[in-house]
Parts: sequence; structure tokens; C-alpha cells
Amino acid sequence: MEKIISLKNINYSYFGKIPALRNITLDINSGEMFCIIGQNGSGKSTLLNIINALIFPDSGEIYFKENKITEKSIRDRSLNLQLRQSMGFIFQNSDVQLFCPSVFDELLFAPLQLNMSIEEARERAEQTLSYLNIEYLRERAVHMLSGGEKKKVAIASVLTMNPEILLIDEPLSGLDPKTQTFFLELLMELNRAGKTIIFTTHQLDLIDHLQPRVAVLSEEHTIQKTGTAAEILSDEQFLISVNLIHEHIHKHGEEIHKHYHSHYVFHKH
Repeated sequence: MEKIISLKNINYSYFGKIPALRNITLDINSGEMFCIIGQNGSGKSTLLNIINALIFPDSGEIYFKENKITEKSIRDRSLNLQLRQSMGFIFQNSDVQLFCPSVFDELLFAPLQLNMSIEEARERAEQTLSYLNIEYLRERAVHMLSGGEKKKVAIASVLTMNPEILLIDEPLSGLDPKTQTFFLELLMELNRAGKTIIFTTHQLDLIDHLQPRVAVLSEEHTIQKTGTAAEILSDEQFLISVNLIHEHIHKHGEEIHKHYHSHYVFHKH
């Protein structure tokens, strides 16, 4: 498979004092489903921001299609446009992402920023509304949307660019069960269509459901292990060591029971 993202010895800290990522080395292939999992505060969102060149590492190297991405190189108009056209970022909090007066304006924004004609941008917006079955939201003010509707519009605003890569921070955060199902089915459909999907989560059930390749971030902000979903989920002692599952103790009468608890939502079959 073709390597599309490559990180080499990435280190990042906030204000030069608070470690967020330590010695991250990672390759992501074109067309794969890839998950970055770890506890809150392990550096998952920071890693997505670095991949998308929203922030830059203190040290180490990042490559997009063999192009080295730095604060200097990204000033090149051609490389910047290629990167922005190729990557779509769906934030954990949709309110951070949505800022236009209406839903249709929101869908027009990114294509116009990427120098599409107004006619092509309108066509993209209409097609995306139809694809996600949200035509009824077309003229709705963004601030009047429900949480699930905002998430759908945030997704739509990214899909209008038709990016090769989707970066998604905590896909299920704050969503009702119906919208969760919609989003997961959409991700699988987009991946089958050839999109590279990179998402973060702290929920093991999401790995079980989507079966991505997985990188596990520890509380020390390093990658402790990479592997298939099956390899990660079957290693119970490892999951305990990175605080993704923990022992739960409770009593039934005089009997004390112990079992392992994790962030599972979906039922296993």
C-alpha cells in the first residue's frame, strides 16, 4: 500500500513545558482506516492537529505524500493547496467548526476557499446535502441545529471538498445513538470508497466496531503499541497497563465479584 502520511520522531510540548507527544513515529497508508486511541490527555487531538499542519512539532519530521511539511514549506502556495484539498478535519466539537449564517453557506465556504467557481461550489453543496439526506436543513441557521444535525453539517462541510483523507477527533462525542449509527455507517462507506480515515477515540468499542489499524498512545504521550484491532483488543494486560480497561469490584450479598470494565457501548457478536 502507498504511504500517505509519515511521522518520524515527533515531539511536541505546550508552552515548551507541558509534554503532549514524545518520540512519535508512525506511517499511515492510503485508503486505510486508522485509529489513534488513548486516555484523555494522552495527546490524540494534538497528533491530529500536527498531521493536518494546524500546529508544528518541536522536533521530528512529518511527510505528506513524501513532501516534508514544515512552517516554511507550507507557505508554498501549491503545497498548501494540495494539503488543504486532500485533508478534511472534523472536530470533536461541531460548534468550533460551524460559523456561517446558514447550512448552505457552510457547505459553500470550503470549496470557495479552494478556488472553485461558484457554480461548481453550489453543485458540490447540493450533491452533499442529497448524499447525507439533509436537504431539509439547507436554509436553516446553524445556531438553530440540534447536536446531531450540527455534526451532520460539519461532516457535509468537509465532504464538499471531496478530500482523500478524513481526520476525525472523537467521532461519537456528544451524539445520540441514532446519529452515532449514521456516522459509523458513513465512515465505513467512505472507507470502502477509498478514503483514508484517521480518527481518535478512547472507546474500545469503536475499534471493535470499525476494525481499523490501531496506534495506542500511553499516558506518557508515546506510542506503546500498534497493531490490528484484534491484536490490540485481545491483549487484556496491555489494555490495563495503558488504563483503557480497569478492574471493577462489587458485592452481591457476601460475595465479592471482580471483572474488567472498559468504555464499551456496542454489543459484541
